[in-house]
Amino acid sequence: MKENDKEFILRRLRAEINVGGHIIGAAVGSGMTAKLAAMGGADILLALSAGKFRIMGRSSLSSFFCYGNSNQIVMDMGKREIFPVVQDVPLLFGLMASDPYVKLYDYLKLIKESGFTGVVNSPTLALVDGSFREALEEEGSSYEREVAAISLANQLGLLTMAFVTSVEEADKMLAVGADIICVHMGLTAGGLLGAKRHLTISEARRIAQEIFDLCKAKNPECLRMVYAGPANTLMDMQYIYQNTDCQGYIGGSTFDRIPMEKSIYDTVSSFKQHCSPESIGTLRERKWGGSQMVESMRHYIEEHYMDDVKLGDLALVAHMSASYMGGRFKKEIGISFTDYLLQFRMGKAKALLKNGSNLQCKEVAAQVGYSDYVQFSKMFRKHVGISPRDYQGMADKK
Repeated sequence: MKENDKEFILRRLRAEINVGGHIIGAAVGSGMTAKLAAMGGADILLALSAGKFRIMGRSSLSSFFCYGNSNQIVMDMGKREIFPVVQDVPLLFGLMASDPYVKLYDYLKLIKESGFTGVVNSPTLALVDGSFREALEEEGSSYEREVAAISLANQLGLLTMAFVTSVEEADKMLAVGADIICVHMGLTAGGLLGAKRHLTISEARRIAQEIFDLCKAKNPECLRMVYAGPANTLMDMQYIYQNTDCQGYIGGSTFDRIPMEKSIYDTVSSFKQHCSPESIGTLRERKWGGSQMVESMRHYIEEHYMDDVKLGDLALVAHMSASYMGGRFKKEIGISFTDYLLQFRMGKAKALLKNGSNLQCKEVAAQVGYSDYVQFSKMFRKHVGISPRDYQGMADKK
């Protein structure tokens, strides 16, 4: 029996459930995420156009719009990116059954000939509702077409996974022999691009169990899984496993976008912030609420008064205009950024000149940020009223 044979794969998936308790699927959008998911132990991979858009930094919802041909995106990704790096994990083709440019039977044959193990109805109209859904149904882009695709795929010997969101949809998919019923609980919550509105975990559990009850009644051999939505942590899935008849979890953003967002952000940020003062980190992160920005500017002066401090540089780092930044500073502190820097430097210079040290005036100038002693002496006389040398002499006499 070939390892890509549908019956063999189903036997292996059932064995994983019997031995390990559940199976794991990963919806991927690139060869790298597919390879890493396979190395991590994914039992099945899903090549979805939503995954490709996620890798491009866009929401999974982009797969519902005409930014590209969904089926062609998946075909190219599978053949060019995934098959060359993953050969031993079943790969399902995310089929947009409503594509008006394909004949389902012929295209399903092409999918099989290209090496894909099976198909899953994605993007699915199950996630669309309201008047837009009604208009799509009237036009012919219907969920029934997805049901027909699963039916034809079964006839061709392809492994079939059906995304469903209701008992009614599950009933239709069971009737045509779907091998895996996966309750799609909406876009994944969490991360930078995660869904802001989603089912609660308790609502997801209730819906999933209603569908799984139907699966067990109509076809106990059908595998039962959940996808995305509010379940994006181990604790969430532990709750689902313990309170439903779920046999497996499919992660999309959970396995590619969210880990990538966190790891890349944290790694780049740690390199960027290494040896950088906290004040600069605050400005870079644009934490400008209340007096945070002005306090960060003051702290920067306290940390870097001995360096070449320029308001323009701080403004560029903070992605703000120097005039706006300086105006905010003056409004809150009462004097301009330049005058505050000057006062702070002169205060440090006076402390160095009268502390009884053997520092020369030029050395003091350098330690408070002046490479030009003449300029330092001029600013000191303007601020204090006498020259640095005279001030040091007076301090020595005291």
